[in-house]
Amino acid sequence: MALINPSEGETKSPRQTSKPNRTAPDTSTSTSASTSTDAAVPPFIRSTLFQILIVGLCAFCAPGIWSAMNGLGVGGSQSPDLVNAANALLYAFMTVTCILGPWVTNLIGFRYTLSLGSTGYPLYAAGLYLNNRTGATWLVYVGSVACGISAGFFWSVEGAIATGYPEDRKRGRYIATWFTFRNFGNVIGGAISLGINVNLTERGQVGYQTYLGFIAIQCLGLIFGLFLSNPEKVQRDDGTRIVTVTGGPDPSSGRIPWRTELSAMWARLRSKPILLLTPLFWYFGWIQAYPGTYLATYFTVRSRALGSFLSAIVGSLATWLGGSLVDIPWTKDRKVRAVSTYTLIALLNSTTWIWAVIIQNEYRVTNPVLDWADQHTFGRGFGLYLFERISLGLVENYIYWCIGNLADGPDELIRYSSLLRGIETAGVAVGFGVQAVPTALIATASINFGLWVFALPFSFWATLQVVRKFEGKGEGRVQP
Repeated sequence: MALINPSEGETKSPRQTSKPNRTAPDTSTSTSASTSTDAAVPPFIRSTLFQILIVGLCAFCAPGIWSAMNGLGVGGSQSPDLVNAANALLYAFMTVTCILGPWVTNLIGFRYTLSLGSTGYPLYAAGLYLNNRTGATWLVYVGSVACGISAGFFWSVEGAIATGYPEDRKRGRYIATWFTFRNFGNVIGGAISLGINVNLTERGQVGYQTYLGFIAIQCLGLIFGLFLSNPEKVQRDDGTRIVTVTGGPDPSSGRIPWRTELSAMWARLRSKPILLLTPLFWYFGWIQAYPGTYLATYFTVRSRALGSFLSAIVGSLATWLGGSLVDIPWTKDRKVRAVSTYTLIALLNSTTWIWAVIIQNEYRVTNPVLDWADQHTFGRGFGLYLFERISLGLVENYIYWCIGNLADGPDELIRYSSLLRGIETAGVAVGFGVQAVPTALIATASINFGLWVFALPFSFWATLQVVRKFEGKGEGRVQP
């Protein structure tokens, strides 16, 4: 099953658009495949906003709380090496299951795929809890494998929902809404952890009680996912509906033959949008091992809890800034908005990694223990961590915005989202694996900067492709 996204304001009769049979990969550049409905306001549970809220709640419960744990610095554990190794294993499995996301979604639908994808996260938290209480490591690895398998399906489908369900003019802000929910998991998790660990002024591991709340919240993701509507039941605010593309001899089956899906995935993997954005995908995945390891290496437990809490807030603000810059008509020219947003991201990321290399060169000699009680030494190092999180938030929002606009027909978004996540998680797996060796943080920071410089020209070219899409649609100077 795949998504079809209508062009703004375009409608067709139900006879023209009712479940077309697809027996070969879609290579059309047309994006118009919707059904016209009456102008009545749809029930809220069938609106695009409700679907974004549901996927946001699931993102809050599952990857949001997972991020809260890792925001404490490698899951809140005392030794970075164990969790870095477990996360490398987790992301290795995710790399495979992200690519398999379209097949699973085709078989069981968006709703059940989203719900199923939430199931592995509580096991990961349970492994950290057991390790914290007893020192046992086996459940950490079992939980990592289970989370890696389920999270791959979750990540592939959530991106397709967030970019494929909304109206075009709302895409940037709805993506920001989705990320805000995920970051709010960090806010709640960080607040819980900060309250429990506020008096721990040394390095070490967080209190085991922290994980009990995390496990309880993560179990809710499975339930929230069941409230999602599959795309054919959703109605946009212009009266159009999202319809599904089916294949095979029996169009009513709602399934695409696996050979057809495989051919389509291979074609998308070789497409210009994916090739241009692959260095940025890899960069975004690779660098995620660094901030948590940096926090665990140099900061006290309560400072790590503060970092988890504040990183979610600044990350949410960053995603809203990115989404608003490309959506809100502060200038009527969408091309100017796209290039301006990219320029801001380029400058901020470049500055952040130059700062990181400078500070890491200092810390490899001094090896400080940083706590907020000593503002003189704390502020510089902690500020770097927050700017890393701001940079990550802007990049992530921009990646999905580009994918939503560059896909040759938004029915391909589930495939593009799966490929994006697959490449990204491969980068994360390698990044955590390298950091688990362990690797000196000055080397990691330098590699991060080098990967960013390498990704710059390709991501700028991708931005120009978005601009050309606007020009091709005659949207150069229209308001959303």
